Amino acid sequence: MTGNVTPSKAFVGATIFDGHKRHENSTLLTNGHIVSKIIPSQDVPPGMQTIKFEGGLLAPGFVDLQVNGGGGVLLNDRPDVAGIETICAAHAQFGTTSLLPTLITDNYDVTHAAVAAGIEATQKAVTGFIGLHLEGPHLSVARKGAHDGTLVRPMNRDDLNFLKTSRAALPHLMTTVAPESVSNAQIFELTQAGVVISLGHTASTYETAVAAAASGVKAVTHLFNAMSPLTHREPGLVGAALETDNLSVGLIADGIHVHPAAISIALGAKKGPGRIFLITDAMSTIGTNQQSFTLNGRTITRDSGKLILEDGTLAGADLDMITAVRFMANTVGISTDEALRMAALYPAQCIGDDSIGHLQTGAIANMVHLDDALAIQSVWTAAQQIH
Repeated sequence: MTGNVTPSKAFVGATIFDGHKRHENSTLLTNGHIVSKIIPSQDVPPGMQTIKFEGGLLAPGFVDLQVNGGGGVLLNDRPDVAGIETICAAHAQFGTTSLLPTLITDNYDVTHAAVAAGIEATQKAVTGFIGLHLEGPHLSVARKGAHDGTLVRPMNRDDLNFLKTSRAALPHLMTTVAPESVSNAQIFELTQAGVVISLGHTASTYETAVAAAASGVKAVTHLFNAMSPLTHREPGLVGAALETDNLSVGLIADGIHVHPAAISIALGAKKGPGRIFLITDAMSTIGTNQQSFTLNGRTITRDSGKLILEDGTLAGADLDMITAVRFMANTVGISTDEALRMAALYPAQCIGDDSIGHLQTGAIANMVHLDDALAIQSVWTAAQQIH
């Protein structure tokens, strides 16, 4: 082998979870950076480079569709390639091998700089980078949460054209919008251009949310948080998210943003092809001992697992993906396999990317090796160890 070609490898010694099912006494083969197949361990061809694990579980690398920061960096503060690289590297140590750096509502200059950085990161093939998530500015002031209300505004034609042009230059582009600020016609036009639309930060009625879903919305941003709640006469966005089959739903599983009982109820209610998937909504604190930082000039403090503004408003999450997986398995009580699907397969399906989130033939060999306590032992991207 010469140049940057990754040699074929055999990953042996661990139970393999391919994103759908487990394989015991099996070996995962890679051909360069791609999964070739999973075979019985006794059938491994001679002469292959062998990576041997002492037990544990080999699972798909995690896919996080909402990552505001990490490694001491917020994308809003560092909307450049170096910022994106730092964020991706910070989350890799926690098993996230594919992510969407997320820009919280900001001004035109910062938004355009972030997209330009995303395009450059695509051209440089930054490890872990699969596109961008623009959370705002087309939200509802009534449900703005930690977003700066002075920057929230309706979508106009220039905004729409900018998103369409940006999507054409990025692997994936997701944006969180509120129906109060974006019309169904705009939603339809954006989805036709390949933009993944997610509803969030909205006081939308159930009927309005269902109509937006019929116009092409694919997801809902951080279920239960910053949205109209489920009540017995007005189901709100929560009701629409759980009842509409084709909507996928992001969830912050830290025990702070959503009570475990509410998570269990949501999991029981959600049916159809749209799934509940895990997001971290992580801020710059991940992978650091940082105790405070600023967003749009406002101080956010790290306090016992929470990130809060001075008025007590939650501002993102102090959460990494493997911690969310453990919370789902150990506290909410779902199976380990389903928790892993929520961290990898389901978010990949939400954005329509069948090259990640699983370890079946043809997938990129992004993998995480876990011990029996779901602690990370190693992380692999394109069959290369990165942690």
